[in-house]
Parts: sequence; C-alpha cells; structure tokens
Amino acid sequence: MTWKYQKTTRLICWFLFRLSCFLLVACSPKPSCLCRIFFTMDIEEDIRSLQLESAEDNNGVVNPEDGKPEEVEKSDEMDEGPKKEVKAHAVEAEPKVKDKEIPSVQDEDVEPEMKRHLNVVFIGHVDAGKSTTGGQILFLSGQVDERTIQKYEKEAKDKSRESWYMAYIMDTNEEERVKGKTVEVGRAHFETETTRFTILDAPGHKSYVPNMISGASQADIGVLVISARKGEFETGYERGGQTREHVQLAKTLGVAKLLVVVNKMDDPTVQWSKERYDEIESKMVPFLKQSGYNVKKDVLFLPLSGLMGANMKTRLDRSTCPWWDGPCLFEALDAIEVPPRDPNGPFRMPIIDKFKDMGTVVMGKVESGTVREGDSLLVMPNKDQVKVVGVFIDEDRVKRARPGENLRIRISGVEEEDIVSGFVLSSVANPIPAVTEFVAQLVILELLDNAIFTAGYKAVLHIHSVVEECEIVELLQQIDPKTRKPMKKKVLFVKNGAVVMCRVQVNNTICIEKFSDFPQLGRFTLRTEGKTVAVGKVTGF
Repeated sequence: MTWKYQKTTRLICWFLFRLSCFLLVACSPKPSCLCRIFFTMDIEEDIRSLQLESAEDNNGVVNPEDGKPEEVEKSDEMDEGPKKEVKAHAVEAEPKVKDKEIPSVQDEDVEPEMKRHLNVVFIGHVDAGKSTTGGQILFLSGQVDERTIQKYEKEAKDKSRESWYMAYIMDTNEEERVKGKTVEVGRAHFETETTRFTILDAPGHKSYVPNMISGASQADIGVLVISARKGEFETGYERGGQTREHVQLAKTLGVAKLLVVVNKMDDPTVQWSKERYDEIESKMVPFLKQSGYNVKKDVLFLPLSGLMGANMKTRLDRSTCPWWDGPCLFEALDAIEVPPRDPNGPFRMPIIDKFKDMGTVVMGKVESGTVREGDSLLVMPNKDQVKVVGVFIDEDRVKRARPGENLRIRISGVEEEDIVSGFVLSSVANPIPAVTEFVAQLVILELLDNAIFTAGYKAVLHIHSVVEECEIVELLQQIDPKTRKPMKKKVLFVKNGAVVMCRVQVNNTICIEKFSDFPQLGRFTLRTEGKTVAVGKVTGF
C-alpha cells in the first residue's frame, strides 16, 4: 500500500473517531463547545495535504474549486446536530455538480427546437396501394428493419399473397391482413431532413368511409393513390368508386394540398407508359377542379411504384422512365408548406380516442393553442375541469406541444368512462361552444334515389371527431351558385347541386365552432345509407 493511501486511510479513521466523540458529547445534557474544537482541529490541514499530493499525480495542476476553507467551515457549523451537517454539505456540493454534469433549471425549461410537423392522409380506392406505399415509406426512412420485412414477406407468402407484404407494416391486425383491406386508420411516423410526418392510412373500401373521414379530419395534406393498372383506375374513378368520394371528402374536411400519385407504374399492363399516365391525369384534372382544388397551386401529380419503392426516396432512373424529370415523393412532401396555425389561440383538441394508462389518457390533434404540463383544461361539453399530467408526442414525453401535433395527454380529474370520441379538450378561459342546434351552409352533392331534401330530412353528421344523427329542421334560403347571394324566393326543397342555408338539429350536445373562427372545427359532411349526400360549414348558432 502506497504512502498516499495510508494517509487517506488515517484521515478517514481520524474523521470517524472525531465524529463519534462529537456525537457522545452532543447527546449529553450539556454539550460542550470543546467538542467542536476537538472535532475540527487539523482536518483542514489533512485535506489540504491530500489535495497537494493528488495535484502532484496530475502534473501539478490543482483545481481551485476543491477543498475551499469556506466550505469546510460551513459544514462544521454543528449547532443543530448531525442532520444540519449533512444538509450543509449537500447545499454546497450542488453548484459543482450542476456546472459539470447537468444543465441549469432554466435550460431544462427550454424545449429543444423541433422539426416542422405535417399530418399526411393516404386516400384512394380500395386496392390502389395505399398501405403498400405507406409501408414502403417507413422501410425507406429506416422505421422498419430488413428482418421485419423478411418476416412479413414469409407471412404473406404463406397466405398466397406475395405482393401484400409491404402493406403488413401498416395493416397490423389479422382481419386486415387476411382480407387485404384496411379497416381502421393506420398511424405511423417518419422523418426527412426537414420535416416530421404522421402517416394516416385511411381505408379505401366504401363500407369504411366513416373511418376515412376520421383520418382525413386530422390531416394537413393528402396523398391520393391511384392505380395505373388496366381497369383499376376506371373502377375507382367511375360513379360509385371511392376515388371521387375521397377527393370530395378530403376537400370538405380541410385537406388543402393534394399529391396525386399514380401507383403500380411497373405493372406489366403499364410498364411506365407515358400515355397511360397522361390519360389518368387528363381525366383527374377536371374532376379536381370541380371538387374545389386549384390544380396549378395545390395539386401535384407524380408516377411511382409503391411495391418496388421506385420514385419514392430517390428520383427515377432515366433508363426506367425517360420521360419523367420531376421530383420523387419524399422531395414533394418536403416542399409542401405547413398550413398556418395559431399557437397563442384558445386551446382546442378534439378527442379521437381514450384509454387508461396510469390514469386517463386522451388522443387527438391540436387544432389551436398550446398545451403544457400542469395546465388546467375543460373536457367539453361536460365541463369537467382537468389537469394535464403528461404530454406525449409519438413516444416522447414533452413539456409542451403546439398546434398541428398529434398528442397523447394524460389528465387527472375525470374518469376514462366519462369521455367519448367527439369531446373536445378546451381552454378554461375560452371554452368551445356546446350546442344542439346550429345554422349551416350546405352543398347538396347527390341525394339517394327518390329522396327530397327538405325540412325533416335526416342524416348522419360527421364533424371533426363527432358522429351524430341529425335532422334538417328548417330551410332558410337558397344561395345562387353564380352570384353567391341569397335568392329572394322562399325555399321548400332543393335538388342535387343546390347550395342552401338551413338549420340543423342533433340528438345530443356536440362541440363545434363557426367555420369563420376555426375552419377545422366548422366543416362537416352529411351521409345517408353509406353515401355522402352533402357537405357544409357552420355559419352560426
């Protein structure tokens, strides 16, 4: 054993001996001040000598912060017993640890700068390749590894569905994998160099349009997937196909930007044919204009192969497709501007789902305002006041979240069974209106055969995450589609294509906003017997 370690051992022994002496005297009825003198003598000299020896081992460099006499003197103030000594040592040591190991409290409150965030909904006719394209995006962006892909490939082969394996990344439940049809809205995340994306994989089958509406209502931009395979585009585009209905619903639900991807361009019936691509584009452009899209500003067409990943992360090779010189899918997504959002507005988050996890957790997309841990909010329309216990973006817990983010928020003050989809988390100072009746402007798309749209007409209302039965109680006035002004003639009923102001009544109290104040919470659709018959916006209460 070296002399330095002998010296250290001797110092520890002396320290313990003096501490025991102090405790004996301090616990006596009349503690003597001689104890303090005895306890502290020569400690400073022993510590200083050890530090000098340590400095010799470190090339003579002495840390000026170590072993300051003031720290020893503070730790020696023993008037209040041994607990005071431990507390004093902890207080003195804390600044040193902060400086060397962890940031200050002020630094912890500052949220790291996050990439911009966009919600992307994949829409289109059944079997167009939405889930396959979404799965390929996750694979190319590194969210899914090669081993998982091999496992899905084997599983798809065992089901004699070799081409479905990429869709298994998005279609997670067994029913979807067996049928090859998306039922629920799939959700996943990926990042590029500039943007974080949330993928919302909407179902394409007409039986699951309500689920598609739920996904599209959370989206900022849409990717309309069209199959270039012979016969498949025509099936989706013809009357009754989901390509048409999905475009109309997306526009109604606030999806302002649209990427139209012509998928399956590698199919043997297509083989990257420019003629087929141009044919699809020429048929889609007039319909997109009719649906309200500015094709030049808000729509972009591009060819790709979702199964093979061609023209997705990297541009097409000229040898594969010599006529295409536009961007790939990732570049097109990165180039889309984030829609304007108000982080300082009143907080609004429609609840799309809820569950129990160490308390009550609600899920949804923030449409307005900012939320922080510790905030007090209202669950409307029940007016239950709750406290925000935790905020989660994807799998990460954060101090605060801004509008546009898909969140999981853990709240206290309400039970999970007292919340249903369609409720809205709202600021206390400016809560969202809760109504059973409102005034709306409606555009009649296509009524069922022999149906008349008049007072007493019943349908199912879809507005943000609300699904509620409703009744038209009064037609107020018809709008001239050319002049956009009300007609003077009293209206009793209207036909397809008409624009009408009406009063709508719902069975239960719902939370909505005027379209002019919060567009995302003031757009809605009316559906009857599985068909979208009208779209509209809330104009008053």
